[in-house]
Amino acid sequence: MTVSEVAERIEETDEAWISGENRDCENLTEKLEKRARSGRPMQGFKLNGCELSNISLVNHHAKQGFRLHNADLYRANLRGAHCFMLDLSGSSLMKADLTGANLHCANLTGCNLLGTRFNHAKLEHVIWGDKVLQEQQAEVAATEEERQDLYQQAEEIYRHLRKVFETEGLFQKAGYFFEREMVVRRKQMPKWSAPRLFSKLVDLFCGYGEQPLRVIVFSNIIILLFAMLYFVSGVSFAGEQLAYRSGSGLEQNATAFLDSLYFSVVTFTTLGYGDITPLGLSRLFAACEALMGSFTLALFVVVFVKKMTR
Repeated sequence: MTVSEVAERIEETDEAWISGENRDCENLTEKLEKRARSGRPMQGFKLNGCELSNISLVNHHAKQGFRLHNADLYRANLRGAHCFMLDLSGSSLMKADLTGANLHCANLTGCNLLGTRFNHAKLEHVIWGDKVLQEQQAEVAATEEERQDLYQQAEEIYRHLRKVFETEGLFQKAGYFFEREMVVRRKQMPKWSAPRLFSKLVDLFCGYGEQPLRVIVFSNIIILLFAMLYFVSGVSFAGEQLAYRSGSGLEQNATAFLDSLYFSVVTFTTLGYGDITPLGLSRLFAACEALMGSFTLALFVVVFVKKMTR
């Protein structure tokens, strides 16, 4: 076996890629493309700082892309790279340059995306995972200092991704990353502080303005809850008290509950037809529901308009 054949064989082994021996070889892009086309999974390749611009790692005419798991691509130049359906899960893309790269349908689950540049990249249908790596690490961090640092990194990543998607006009995904950005920002606040509690309530009620359906669900819960309160405390219709009575039959109690539900709806929406009026403690309930209804309806309008005008 000649010296050149031995050298080529060494370059083709996983050990050479994992140890980083191939990082400085000539025609690195071609060698990596050739290694990918072999069909074997690429695990733990050390490619930090490598010049890989315009590399093509597309598995043509296949239902699954190539796999480049747990690779070290720190500060790698991947400008204009073709990575359609490439599985990069677990890799470090920290400060990597993916400007103009095609990442359509790529898998970036568990990747370190701190400082990664995605400007003008094709990011449709990218698999990001539920949470970025730093947020996952923060949830199991040993110290509070480490946890805060990881949450700050996660917030930076989410903010950058939100801006990238807004620039590309992909507002639905931008809204998702804005929501995650606000969640990790909340987790940096003191645990039982008033700002954190308020932030949590905003998240529950409307997902920081990104979940109008939550406002509708919250409204229905309020209406149903107050209807039950009116049903117990009683309301008046044409001089007759409508309330739960243990001695009444199922049909009468059901009718009284439906009337209480109707009163709750018109009170929540502040319509106030006046055909049914509150009695005793129901007056306090009606005042509280009217205030909550006014706020909730205004909140829904704001959230709905925000989503529709993007």
